[in-house]
Amino acid sequence: MTALGGRPDRGAALFDLDGTLVDTNYLHTLAWWQALRQYGHIVPMARIHRAIGMGADRLLDAVLGSERRRDEDKSLSDAHSTLYAVWYDVLPPFDAAADLLRAVAARGWRVVLASSAAEEEVAAIRKRLDAEDVITAATSGGDVDTTKPAPDLVQVALQSVDAEPADAVFVGDTIWDIEAAGRAGVPCVGLLTGGWSRRELEDAGAVAVYEDARTLLRHIDSSVLSRPPA
Repeated sequence: MTALGGRPDRGAALFDLDGTLVDTNYLHTLAWWQALRQYGHIVPMARIHRAIGMGADRLLDAVLGSERRRDEDKSLSDAHSTLYAVWYDVLPPFDAAADLLRAVAARGWRVVLASSAAEEEVAAIRKRLDAEDVITAATSGGDVDTTKPAPDLVQVALQSVDAEPADAVFVGDTIWDIEAAGRAGVPCVGLLTGGWSRRELEDAGAVAVYEDARTLLRHIDSSVLSRPPA
């Protein structure tokens, strides 16, 4: 495959999933809220929402504190996964999410799904997105020991297509995406569909912020995704 203008395909466009391509952040919030209540932890949904985008280990630190009973972690995570799985067949992609991936691929980027979600959740989202023809690679939380906002997941995503940070762009919806990308040396575009404000995403270091996937698609040729690095 060659990039627009005949350049070899070398760029990597990394996409978060939850809150970026699929409207699931609040479903995750609800599932975590229910899972925590099953084990006697009454946590406001607002606090849980602010931790969505982290891996389960980091999220539990954020909502319960680092001094929590860690022997509950697996049970809590399993309960969340079971509660969330009821939504697998109806996970709602954002308007134009698949069109955005195809437009990015048409401009010479390799599309990589860079998610810390469980492997089965990533598979469910890919089925709902229906954009397999342009997805080059994908990650899941099982690919790393340390999740966002650590840079490990971004680095693994880059390695999956043999790309350098200078050849990549990350698209995400939370400050945890932006921090992880920044620590890996990758610029991050923010979308407002995850429930974070424009100011918060910009302050975290987003190079640009768009309303949603459709808005980014509409402005793609004036964005950092217009074409891969020369």
